[in-house]
Amino acid sequence: MEHIVTFDVETQYLADEVGGWSRICDMRLATAVTYDAATDTYRDYDEGSVDGLIAQLMNADLVVGYNVLRFDYEVLSAYTQEDLRKLPTVDMLQQLYRTLGWRPKLDSVAEATLGKKKSADGIQAVYWFRDGKVKEVIEYCRRDVEVTWGVYDFGRRNGFVKYRDRRWRAQTVPVKW
Repeated sequence: MEHIVTFDVETQYLADEVGGWSRICDMRLATAVTYDAATDTYRDYDEGSVDGLIAQLMNADLVVGYNVLRFDYEVLSAYTQEDLRKLPTVDMLQQLYRTLGWRPKLDSVAEATLGKKKSADGIQAVYWFRDGKVKEVIEYCRRDVEVTWGVYDFGRRNGFVKYRDRRWRAQTVPVKW
């Protein structure tokens, strides 16, 4: 299997606390989790080990995520001079948006495609981090990576994924990733 790395980041701050969505780079990394499909291993990172995360992404044949081009890479831009957007990347949200014309939530796609849901949301993860509940943040982030990899792998093998439309009906959308 090629060296595919799926990842997700959680932040220390919310967008409105750093001046809005144009300041994602100021939200600071709380934790990140990667899944390396070639070795079937997960790895956790925090702000102190962010260089290792960036190195892992840079060494991947392909990076997979959900909203990574607009969010995760922007968070990480505060920690590197490298333009992470130049990495070979499948941003599933971006591709679904191009096809559907709107941005379905990962939870909607994961539930319809895999029958699995996320365990919480990013806002809750920020509050957990502030309360010192780092283990909960890592578990939440890992669950996001698990469902992200599952959706990607399903779409790669089957040529489609499912999602819940705005009326919560299951729909199918073709994908090429």
